Amino acid sequence: MDSTNRTAYDVDAACLAAWPLPQPESEGDKELRGHVLVLGGSREMPGAIILAATAALRAGAGKLTIATGASVAQLVALAMPEARVIGLTENETDGFHLDALDSLDPLADKVSAVLVGPGMRDAPCTARLVHALLPRLDEAGVGLVLDACAMDVMLHMPHDWPDGKPMRFERPVIMTPHCGEMAHLTGLEKECIVGQPDAPALQAARDWNAVIALKGARTVIAAPDGMLWQHEGAGNIGLAISGSGDVLAGIIAGLLARGAAPEQAACWGVALHARAGDRLAERLGTLGYLAREISMEVPALLEQIGNADHIKQSADDRNIRPVPGDEQLGA
Repeated sequence: MDSTNRTAYDVDAACLAAWPLPQPESEGDKELRGHVLVLGGSREMPGAIILAATAALRAGAGKLTIATGASVAQLVALAMPEARVIGLTENETDGFHLDALDSLDPLADKVSAVLVGPGMRDAPCTARLVHALLPRLDEAGVGLVLDACAMDVMLHMPHDWPDGKPMRFERPVIMTPHCGEMAHLTGLEKECIVGQPDAPALQAARDWNAVIALKGARTVIAAPDGMLWQHEGAGNIGLAISGSGDVLAGIIAGLLARGAAPEQAACWGVALHARAGDRLAERLGTLGYLAREISMEVPALLEQIGNADHIKQSADDRNIRPVPGDEQLGA
């Protein structure tokens, strides 16, 4: 895809203020804030799902369910007293058996958004599970975020998949690859994606019917309709730490559960993640803060940006339009 004439909108303070997130009514309860299901974890990486689930709540989701391996479910439940935790049967490679569908299928009518991937290790097994879940989530109209090895759903097709038919989602999902993962999914050279991320992100968004948050020092967010956003200087080098991507995916899932559109959840999630890194760097130093500390900054950032009426007015004065038609943004 030729991206030379594409306008990449900056995800800056004015953009965010002109694109307010859905807000629950002051008299509302936790049900109105959205229910997020986080599916992932493994024997060796139970912490990833804890990081992602915590971030989803910090982003404002009202209810949380975690589905993880039975071997670590009790550990996760102790670490996340806010969550309902479901233990799933594991195989020898840390993947989940398809009988997990018996536990997950009833949740489709109860949750607002699902995040799959943090801490999962068996990519083919995870892809089979995602393929099995997709029809049910589509039927229920549930938002979906795919992170880490769950994105390999693009590469591992069901046994009855027609030969030569490319994978394309029925409803737009959110995918959060870094450049190495994007190279793995597309077959492109990583160096080419790092140098020119716009075109591959736009191509994948169109072909896969997905909102692609392609992570890097300059993160680009591409939508299936060809819209493109960019976030320059993604926080600081301190964000390049184990677990940081799990936190980002959790933030995005939490915003999606609150009712944000997929492209809005991705743009806001990237911006909040970066700004949280900046705040931690100011207080603790650029290097050495932990992924678990990132989500702690999110509630105050949401409050600060949401109350930035003067920035919104400035955006209105300059006719900033994050997507065509401010009426689509509730601005």
